[in-house]
Amino acid sequence: MKDAKYLMQRLVAKPGKKISLKDHDTAWTGKVKDKRAAGTLLERGVRELAKLQDRLYAQDSYALLVVFQAMDAAGKDGTIRHVMSGINPQGCQVFSFKAPSAEEGDHDYLWRSVKALPERGRIGIHNRSYYEEVLIARVHPEILEAQQLPPEDKKGDIWERRFQAINNFEQHLVDNGTRVLKFYLHVSKKEQKRRFLERLEQPDKNWKFSINDAKERTFWKDYMRAYEEMFTHTSTKAAPWYIIPADNKWFMRLAVAAVVAQTLEDLDLHYPVVSKEKKIELEQARQTLIAEGD
Repeated sequence: MKDAKYLMQRLVAKPGKKISLKDHDTAWTGKVKDKRAAGTLLERGVRELAKLQDRLYAQDSYALLVVFQAMDAAGKDGTIRHVMSGINPQGCQVFSFKAPSAEEGDHDYLWRSVKALPERGRIGIHNRSYYEEVLIARVHPEILEAQQLPPEDKKGDIWERRFQAINNFEQHLVDNGTRVLKFYLHVSKKEQKRRFLERLEQPDKNWKFSINDAKERTFWKDYMRAYEEMFTHTSTKAAPWYIIPADNKWFMRLAVAAVVAQTLEDLDLHYPVVSKEKKIELEQARQTLIAEGD
């Protein structure tokens, strides 16, 4: 796990530091130089992750919340699919958050995420999250204006207050046994354009493209500033952000798998220890089954 620890140190948005995305290369792949090598390592990582998840489920004391944020076409869906491919479906829950429904709009912005938190023993994956409320709502002021909030709560240091509320929420989760991992899949504007054109040129990928995807590119700089502010204020020791280079999907998936697996490994998970009384019961059951014959 030495390489995984190195990746975590290399890719984490360091808590307490001002974060600039210009310092994070979208094409960086570390020691892994090609797709084939990454694929082999990912297969190994997925097998290890499956074992760790089985222990997590059996021990039933911790939960893991994994949050994904990214610009469009960065590869969130594919990363979730590849990294979690070996996980027992009973131990994993995936939620994709779209624009809030009418019911969700009648609650605070954390409400729908709280409803989707993983139970003890499970991995919960949030494809987008409450962080949209300090990203898209910040880039598009009309979204904030339309929210059903008292007028005074939309003014002043609203973003700072939301950052603090999110930090408090995540600390509460950690204090109660839920580990929080947050991944930003860092794709370049150039690579996003290439992927958009691929979606437009290949009929079987047309469904992935929305005209709004192209419109949002005009706000690229605004989004980058919003993300940098978000990392600077919400990457904490309790719930760090990892900025994952996403121009090479094969490395992006490997890096995410490595961080998730190492996080579970650090929990020192174990299968429950059977009591002496229980062992006696099990032996009695075994003897009864043997006595039945064929």
